[in-house]
Amino acid sequence: MHRTKPDPQEDLPDDFYIPVSLNTNNITMLSPFLVPQTHLGSPSVFMVLSVFMFFLLITGIPINVLTIICTFKYKKLRSHLNYILVNLAVANLIVVGFGSTTAFYSFSQMYFAWGPLACKIEGFAATLGGMVSLWSLAVVAFERFLVICKPLGNFTFRSTHAIIGCVATWVFGLISSAPPLFGWSRYIPEGLQCSCGPDWYTTNNKWNNESYVIFLFCFCFGFPLSVIIFSYGRLLMTLRAVAKQQEQSASTQKAEREVTKMVVVMVLGFLVCWLPYTVFSLWVVTHRGESFELALGSIPAVFSKSSTVYNPLIYVFMNKQFRSCMMKLIFCGKSPFGDEDDASSASQSTQVSSVSSSQVAPA
Repeated sequence: MHRTKPDPQEDLPDDFYIPVSLNTNNITMLSPFLVPQTHLGSPSVFMVLSVFMFFLLITGIPINVLTIICTFKYKKLRSHLNYILVNLAVANLIVVGFGSTTAFYSFSQMYFAWGPLACKIEGFAATLGGMVSLWSLAVVAFERFLVICKPLGNFTFRSTHAIIGCVATWVFGLISSAPPLFGWSRYIPEGLQCSCGPDWYTTNNKWNNESYVIFLFCFCFGFPLSVIIFSYGRLLMTLRAVAKQQEQSASTQKAEREVTKMVVVMVLGFLVCWLPYTVFSLWVVTHRGESFELALGSIPAVFSKSSTVYNPLIYVFMNKQFRSCMMKLIFCGKSPFGDEDDASSASQSTQVSSVSSSQVAPA
């Protein structure tokens, strides 16, 4: 659907957005809360997205629940960093419970059948969970930087610091997700109108959408991404320096390669999940009046919700010790892949600790 200036949203309801090009005087005929949105896409598109949301639902819940159960069941997993991984799992469950579940049913109905109030709840909860997830990834990266690179000397990252990091992610998440509930932007159906998120579309000064989008980009994407790139960049530099000093050590060289691979996967996973959503929202805000397909808004929204599956796979399953415990839990005490806890994995609290902090600490 195409939009042209001026934006007529002054005269439309506060609960949803209708593109100018639809040119209708009877807005109830197109309300995303009342009728199927087949004017935005074919029924087959809605069904495909519904199936994908169902996939995220049936995979995201077990993976994240198992992460939490394993951490509480196995004492060796109760390290300070794993508190943050549990925090990440809780945030993912919120996104799955409110976002993927709601979107699955709505796509199957081809409109947001839950109503305006549910739209605001879903938009807020999914945004909160997503923001907590983003900040949790940044905290994980910064913790690795502190523990392995030792920029503060003998500073020890303790459970108290991990708890403070977890609390901070929720504070930042609320700062990011609450404003639309109080008039700074708003939560409305997005894309194919079957899931809800912040209003990227309208130019109505009543909502100050542009400033909110810029705030989200800087505070909730740019800053966490900078922390992740800086932290993992310094980590790789430290590991490379150690590997250079120990060129004859096959284990050190192997550790450096493994950590490099993990870091690349982590950063790519972050970008795959969140870059499309960020680019789309910024493009809409900075290209007011230019035509675009409103239905395209569903693509970045789907990518962001898929982080509930990608993140556990990257941050948990690439951790040998965590993977071993999870497999034992699933298969009643024995891992089918032969993952056993060895001395090196016992010293790891996360997947980027293939080389212990004593090995990679600056000389």
